[in-house]
Amino acid sequence: MTAIQNSNATNIDIINARVPGYKDLQMLLINQEGIIEQILPMGTVLKRAPAKDLQVVDVAGDWISLGGVDLQINGALGLAFPDLHPENAYMLQKISQFLWNVGVDGFLPTLVTTSVENIQRSLAVIADILPNQQAGAKILGVHLEGPFLNFQKRGAHPAEYLLPLTIDQVKRVLGDYAHVVKIITLAPELDPTGEVIPYLRSLGITVSLGHSQATAAEAQNAFELGATMVTHAFNAMPSLHHREPGLLGAAIIHPHVMCGLIADGEHVSPTMLQILLRASYSPFSQGLFLVSDALAPLGLPDGVYPWDSRQIEVKNGTARLPDGTLSGTTLPLLVGVQNLVKWGICDVENAIALATNAPRKAIALPGITANQPANLLRWHWDEATKELTWQRLSG
Repeated sequence: MTAIQNSNATNIDIINARVPGYKDLQMLLINQEGIIEQILPMGTVLKRAPAKDLQVVDVAGDWISLGGVDLQINGALGLAFPDLHPENAYMLQKISQFLWNVGVDGFLPTLVTTSVENIQRSLAVIADILPNQQAGAKILGVHLEGPFLNFQKRGAHPAEYLLPLTIDQVKRVLGDYAHVVKIITLAPELDPTGEVIPYLRSLGITVSLGHSQATAAEAQNAFELGATMVTHAFNAMPSLHHREPGLLGAAIIHPHVMCGLIADGEHVSPTMLQILLRASYSPFSQGLFLVSDALAPLGLPDGVYPWDSRQIEVKNGTARLPDGTLSGTTLPLLVGVQNLVKWGICDVENAIALATNAPRKAIALPGITANQPANLLRWHWDEATKELTWQRLSG
């Protein structure tokens, strides 16, 4: 596949492209500043003066997308984000470059349940980095996964750091860094007053339900209060049941709630993923998006690694505690796209959208459209080998 030779003095036309969410073949017009000026159907007559140094890239029916956005990633290259402090802050740039190299444009460093002191320290480091980011995947804010989780559904989250869900406790955890937090995962049944979700929304924080025992009625009430997401659907929540559909059942039928999915084949059976995808029709109109939920050993080989005060063992990209509790994965986000297609449960267009357009929609960012930076991926489906591959076209 041919890569764009990106230059500030070059206009680029990408032709014969398939673009998620657009019908038929498209052409993307990219200006000298690396911005998408227009996405137009092939055959459109262009009314413009001939551009100097125009580079035309014919992708011959391959798919073109923005890079992925990972809304739930716990660390990489050996660093867990709750372990951030000023002395290792330089690792964030290395991680950003690594994520860029595996196809991610932006991410939310995710802080799992730990002490308030650890949370505050990590938030402070990220707050300092945010306005001065360099090349690579961009930090879009922070995802707090806890500490307001249900003890019975805590999974690998340490019980000693779980906190009651009250406004006072939320203020204690956020401290001076509410502006840094983009998403918070919480168990809504822990707040019978119904005060916390509206408070978080007033701060501009997206509320995601997870690690929860919420009934369908409790989840529906949380959605009415302003929660708009569900963290890693199926995991750390009641199973779907024909008499009590639970949190996930309420989310699937809600028109304004989006669910994160981990498509590593371990967190959720491919069959259950297929059921959820069919129930939700299409990621373009309904609420599904992929996350990696990757842990600190992302980018490192299989082995045994420290994880807070414990250890995890990574085998074939899956991380577990010594007692066998599933704690996460070490597979990059775009592997989930390839898995969905490989398993035959999702077509190429929708699989790409689940990692690129859909997570942007979940945090109110635009998908692939005019006026966006042309940080583009080219996806190629090989019919003979049944393999989906990608490469960066620019940036």
